[in-house]
Amino acid sequence: MTAIPTKLPGVLLLEPDVHGDSRGWFYEMYSEQSLRELGIAARFVQDNRSFSARKGTLRGLHCQTDPFAQGKLFSCTRGAVWDVAVDVRQGSPTYQQWIRAELSAENKRQLWIPAGCLHGFVTLTDDVEVFYKVDALYSPAHDRSICWNDPAFGVDWGVESPSLSAKDAAAPLWKDADVRYSYLEQR
Repeated sequence: MTAIPTKLPGVLLLEPDVHGDSRGWFYEMYSEQSLRELGIAARFVQDNRSFSARKGTLRGLHCQTDPFAQGKLFSCTRGAVWDVAVDVRQGSPTYQQWIRAELSAENKRQLWIPAGCLHGFVTLTDDVEVFYKVDALYSPAHDRSICWNDPAFGVDWGVESPSLSAKDAAAPLWKDADVRYSYLEQR
């Protein structure tokens, strides 16, 4: 597995070593040892799967507040997505900046999003499945959504009128949210 640094500190695009022949392919999707060697020391406690039926479905921007802030190891196992991370760690050199990466069943890439970053994705195809590991359990009381098109971030999702959940459609702007992370505490 190879880690490709992004402009956001700690956010890594991971490319697996894919071994293929005429029968198909094999790759290691998760190895605690490999991740530790890449500087990801997360202890994953929950796996999640999500299905989106239509292209243009947007899920995000999401996070959990402390003490249940989550790091996520995110992958797309069917179809394709633009996966987005927004750095909201106060004191970070990239505070309020974002990155996006195309993750797909074809490219088999994953994105590591550490706690202190908002996360979301938009589907680029119909029939999309995503799979992700988190290092903190889901806590409804700590679950937060931030407006997907908040001008404080200016994320280019590549879609004008996405399909949103009621929760995401009603999400507050960043300036009105109660989400606060410190860059120094998350390092």
